[in-house]
Amino acid sequence: MLPWIEIDRADIPGATPDALSGAAGGGNVGELRLKSRGEEFSIMLGNNELMNSRLSGSEEALASLAWAKIGERPRPAVLIGGLGMGFTLRAALAILPEGAEVMVAELVPAVVRWARGPMASVFKGCLDDRRVTIHEGDVGTCIASARAAYDAILLDVDNGPDGLTRASNDRLYDHHGLRAAHAALRPGGVLAVWSSRPDPRFTRRLKECGFDADAVSTRANGKRGGARHVIWLAVKR
Repeated sequence: MLPWIEIDRADIPGATPDALSGAAGGGNVGELRLKSRGEEFSIMLGNNELMNSRLSGSEEALASLAWAKIGERPRPAVLIGGLGMGFTLRAALAILPEGAEVMVAELVPAVVRWARGPMASVFKGCLDDRRVTIHEGDVGTCIASARAAYDAILLDVDNGPDGLTRASNDRLYDHHGLRAAHAALRPGGVLAVWSSRPDPRFTRRLKECGFDADAVSTRANGKRGGARHVIWLAVKR
């Protein structure tokens, strides 16, 4: 079997030891590490693998399930929080109409650089789609500054509501952050949130903040199985 080779490292803006205490080991707690093994890629935080190029099913479902909720809209505006390995973005582009506008907010500039460099074969040119705009910064800032601007907000940030990388990511998922997302959505818009595990308390928070919310179980490798993940689909009342 081919060995893993580390390609690059990148600091996470705003990462704190407290937020990362569960991810320590194998490098500085505030660093992402890009590794490859042949044509396979992995992004690591300490000893935790955040994403792998072989496992895309639940990230793709984040886009397809959200689009099914909002129905046919000729010029939908979509905000994606977290570029990752581009699986959510590629799935969104495959189903959204030509008139769509997709903004991707990625906090770590190196992730965008990796997408255009060593992982170009994974991204398959999706960053060059004319519907796509890349914002190198915090998705929370994009949400807080918007009013009825988006038909869908797709969050694949950190590890879901129970995050690993930044304490400030929790602000996306508390009552204040969810009310901001509610305000940023157009009527009937959907907030879709990826998570590595279920959290009934988060479902309750979504409902308390003006959403009709359901938690959907998905598999990391789609129909081929893999670990169970959760996607919340929260429609603005």
